[in-house]
Amino acid sequence: MNDDNRSPVQVDDRAVTRLRSKWQQLSTRNRRVILAIAGVLALALLAWLLTPKSTRTPAGRFGAGGPMPIAAAAAQSGSMPIILNGLGTVTPRATVTVQSQISGQIVVISFKEGQTVKKGDPLILIDPRPYQVALEQADGALARDQALLENAKTDLARYQTLFAQDSIAEQQLATQRATVAQDQGLVKTDRAAIDSAKLNLVYCHIVSPIDGRAGLQLVTLGNYVTPAEPNGLLVITQLKPITVVFPLPQDQIPAILDQIQAGRTLSVSAYDRTHTTLLANGVLETIDNQIDTTTGTVKLKANFPNEDERLFPNQFVNVDLLLNTLQGATLIPQAAIQRGAPGTYVYVVNADKTVSVRKVTLGPGDAINASVKAGIAPGELVVVDGADRLKDGAPVLLRQGGAAPGSAPPSQSQQQNPDQHQHRRGSQGAPAAQSTQAPSH
Repeated sequence: MNDDNRSPVQVDDRAVTRLRSKWQQLSTRNRRVILAIAGVLALALLAWLLTPKSTRTPAGRFGAGGPMPIAAAAAQSGSMPIILNGLGTVTPRATVTVQSQISGQIVVISFKEGQTVKKGDPLILIDPRPYQVALEQADGALARDQALLENAKTDLARYQTLFAQDSIAEQQLATQRATVAQDQGLVKTDRAAIDSAKLNLVYCHIVSPIDGRAGLQLVTLGNYVTPAEPNGLLVITQLKPITVVFPLPQDQIPAILDQIQAGRTLSVSAYDRTHTTLLANGVLETIDNQIDTTTGTVKLKANFPNEDERLFPNQFVNVDLLLNTLQGATLIPQAAIQRGAPGTYVYVVNADKTVSVRKVTLGPGDAINASVKAGIAPGELVVVDGADRLKDGAPVLLRQGGAAPGSAPPSQSQQQNPDQHQHRRGSQGAPAAQSTQAPSH
């Protein structure tokens, strides 16, 4: 070959031979160690390359000692309704299964299914012709027996005259007197038959016995009905007013009796099965006279006007009984309540932007707020979000929109709408805690 075809890099065969000889001279153990070290270095380099690089500086308790972002709310002074909850059943005041008093064929049906009827409205007409004929027969029998009675009375007067003249025997006069009495009895029987026939004619016209709503039609036109119909002709249920029967634990009865004996009217609200939609407002009417030993509860009955008919018979509803209202109570959000080793506590935001653990004694509450009997004063800030990573004395950073330490609580009109207690679920005593993590010290 000429010089133009040669590679620009010249390989020194002798140097390669020397390196190969030195590698072969190494022991098998040393070669394994070198290969292991090289593999570890390669894996470490690969792991470093695959690890995502964080561009943010960690904050809070777990990063560089920075403050933990939180949301806080000020304790407020306001009113807290004491509400007792129960699951009730809507019970109509009257439910009538309409039956026929006589036998006969239905010739007219005057109502529609689901129609609202008033007391005395016509519902069903049973064929009155057989009973009209019976009335005419009774009238005829009465006319006949009245004529016989008049004749018997005339004969009795004649026999009395003849007996006074000693022209007839006393036995004949006594027989005539008995005939007059017998005819008088027949006349009374005929008059009773007439009244019975007239009553049957009234029974032919079936009318509504109460105000209410007619149910589904159980018989159709042309059916022959009797007083022994197993399901009746129709069912009418009174809807306005209507009652709700609900049980409450026996331990709550003394407080209710105290309010009733003091002459107070207790308000009752009925909600749907999700306890979110208000159906009707009413008042407590009465308490049952005995406790159910199987459940330890007593039944109460509340009355509802039900003008819009939102309560339906046999409907299950959630019942809120407003027992009393605490005025001037210290209120904090339910989200601020924590439970753990210290018991029931909250994190209070201090003026130096640190938090401290504060044990509290809770009173009645609802789904939004809880009243505090001891431990918190109105105006103090409590942590409502971000408490899961806090500890006593930890620095905090209030998020945008959070109140600052020492700020005044909202005015009384902003704290609570008086009507809001009707649209939320309440309970006697403190609700469930939002967190069960104990603070670290």
